[in-house]
Amino acid sequence: MARIPDAFIDELLARTDIVEVIHARVPLKRQGKEYSARCPFHDERSPSFTVSPTKQFYHCFGCGAHGTAISFLMNYDRLEFLDAVDELARAAGLEVPRDTRQRNANPDTQDIFKALDAAAGFFQRQLAASDKARAYLDRRGVGEAIRAQFAIGYAPDGYSALKDALGTDPRRMQLLERAGLFSKNDRGHVYDKFRDRVMFPIHDRRGRVIAFGGRVLDPDAAPKYLNSPETAVFHKGRELYGLWQARQANQALARLVVVEGYMDVVALFEHGVTQAVATLGTATTPDHAELLFRNAPDVYFCFDGDRAGRSAAWKALESVLPRMRDGRQAFFLFLPEGEDPDTIVRSEGASGFDARLRDATPLSQYFFDTLSDGISLGTLDGKARLAERAKPLLAQIPDGAFGDLMQQRLTELTGVGARPSVAEASAPIRRHGSQPLAPPRRSLVRSAIALLLQQPSLALDLPPPYRFVALRQPGIDLLTELIALVSVRPEITTGALLEHFEGREEGAALQKLASQSLPGDQASWREEFHDAIAQLDRQTLQQRIDELQAKLGTGLDEAEKVELRELLQARR
Repeated sequence: MARIPDAFIDELLARTDIVEVIHARVPLKRQGKEYSARCPFHDERSPSFTVSPTKQFYHCFGCGAHGTAISFLMNYDRLEFLDAVDELARAAGLEVPRDTRQRNANPDTQDIFKALDAAAGFFQRQLAASDKARAYLDRRGVGEAIRAQFAIGYAPDGYSALKDALGTDPRRMQLLERAGLFSKNDRGHVYDKFRDRVMFPIHDRRGRVIAFGGRVLDPDAAPKYLNSPETAVFHKGRELYGLWQARQANQALARLVVVEGYMDVVALFEHGVTQAVATLGTATTPDHAELLFRNAPDVYFCFDGDRAGRSAAWKALESVLPRMRDGRQAFFLFLPEGEDPDTIVRSEGASGFDARLRDATPLSQYFFDTLSDGISLGTLDGKARLAERAKPLLAQIPDGAFGDLMQQRLTELTGVGARPSVAEASAPIRRHGSQPLAPPRRSLVRSAIALLLQQPSLALDLPPPYRFVALRQPGIDLLTELIALVSVRPEITTGALLEHFEGREEGAALQKLASQSLPGDQASWREEFHDAIAQLDRQTLQQRIDELQAKLGTGLDEAEKVELRELLQARR
């Protein structure tokens, strides 16, 4: 993705009213200085989703969703970054920098998209002309509407049908080959990759054809399914078949059902289950897991109940576990032997399939059931083995209620990690019989950062150089970075500041600080911020005095003696 200049993003966010953007999609109610609603990214009964017009960012105290107007459009409207920027820029009367557009619109890639689109059209025309391909879809119960919705086609038998129709010159031949539509034998002869197969175009999140899956008509032919190879526009570990159609069919996706094959997705859609997707002949990857949860809070993995199905389910769990932030849920549904979603939904209908989903096994239960299989939890050795297996996996779960409850469940099963009693936990800490220690005072650095997040322009009051930079204290580097960031981007908003730290270790802590409502007004914040910085400067001065005085015993050189006298004078 081409980089858009920070200055343009800052100006775009400054001109965008985040309340207006979100209110057009989610009804907001005013509450004091902010607005609230029930979170659009997870199910909740009471509103915990807040939008701040002054900070220009949103935050959900329930699931942790947060960001700017750009990230809201990406998550709610499911737009790519550049598309979200484009939409806001049009509304604000701004034009995205031309060089950014040109870099983003790679002409080579655009030509591959055009070649793939032409191939999809060719396959659809061939389906209309093939009695046996249409008869196969008729037997599988795939109606005309679903065929059109998924742009299903047919690759005719023979080695050069597509090549003869579209590869009319060397450049076209090269494009089709790079799009994964041709194969080459040992003698260098190029021929159609897909032959005598029902064709399922794979679409990206913008609805563009990026690859194909082909299903044989001859039951004795192999392989049963053939997928496009990896290309410049197709990476199977990052894409999900049917996701484009699911997003188009549902205004908001409350769930996604992950099945194993193209026909399973198509059959579920045919019977009204329009939240089905499939991985593309590969195990569920971490990219798949993130993509699933970006589109729906609840994800159901539907596999065969045999050994291969359970192995696939465990791989899915391993990919999902590090992404189980609060508000997300994962379930596992294992089908009876000899059944698949296609046969189940045909015999039981959408209501029967939904009933099975309601009885699906939650991730937590599947996790502990699988890990404790073959272990005797009635023995200390068995409990130790379960703890040994579970702890490294549980460590991958993000901080939050779900992670805490999973750890608690492990403790219930094994006794490992048991917490001290309430009396022990609440007992005041004493030092050698002294009085109870007072609670620690709030860090000056934390206070300064919190104030900056409320009102970033406070940083513009500080003329460089900043004395406190030399202070050896947690958070000083972060405070310095924030002040420097505001100095070079004076129009930056709270939301844009948070976006700058998105994905970094400090991001979550900054988000929590920014979501706090501090007492006072802008004038009092300015006074408090200046006071905090002055105190940090004094601490820095004292730190250097202590360093020099510690060297008195070994001797100071002349420059250090002068420095110490000046520092002592400055302290007075």
